[in-house]
Amino acid sequence: MLAIIGGSGLTQLASLAGTRREVVRTPYGEPSGPITFGEFCGKPIAFLARHGYGHTIPPHEINYRANLWALRECGAHGVVAVASVGSIRADLVPGGIVIPHQIIDYTWGRKSTFHEGADCTVTHIDFTEPYDEALRARLIAAAAAVGVAASDHGVYATTQGPRLETAAEINRFEGDGADLVGMTGMPEAALARELDLPYAAINVVANYAAGRGDSSKGISFEAIQGVLEVSMGQVRAILEHLIANDGA
Repeated sequence: MLAIIGGSGLTQLASLAGTRREVVRTPYGEPSGPITFGEFCGKPIAFLARHGYGHTIPPHEINYRANLWALRECGAHGVVAVASVGSIRADLVPGGIVIPHQIIDYTWGRKSTFHEGADCTVTHIDFTEPYDEALRARLIAAAAAVGVAASDHGVYATTQGPRLETAAEINRFEGDGADLVGMTGMPEAALARELDLPYAAINVVANYAAGRGDSSKGISFEAIQGVLEVSMGQVRAILEHLIANDGA
């Protein structure tokens, strides 16, 4: 069963049959909300709204550990994370879709491992490639199959939030090699790796980052909403193709 974590602009997944919601308890507290279960083309799916179904949880207060643990406990064999991002690169235009391949983590203070406490041993994970290549390849193929021109490479800079970044910070991130900026990529990806859950992401470019393009003097939240309303339709098409062709 694939699990989908929906971010800003994707708080539910349409076209699912026989849906039901289940509250899942975890040793790490409450997830962002109940998990929605359903079927698409006869294939089971689990869906969780990262910010809550009313979009009430800011990025730095999301219980990432509970979310990933709950999805694993419910039988997920892979996780696709959807998130809106700002573009640092001029060619990644608002409305575009990116399947990122790398992450830079600028967050702080978030619970970022399951292996902590007096009874835990020090545990390291290999995070050279933060996204599962097989699942990434399936997303790229699904995008091509439904006619969505998705970029198959992007370095995602994860910031603390909830505020957006300064123009100087974006310049720094570009110097570090980042192409995109968002607030939820970490520790979500690392926690999935600790649980041996294949994890990949779909990024929707909602706007140019601070100081870039039409955001050179400021960012229009109204424009962002309009972009997401259109682009999330493409994301749904990619996910539906992926689910319909899921072999497990």
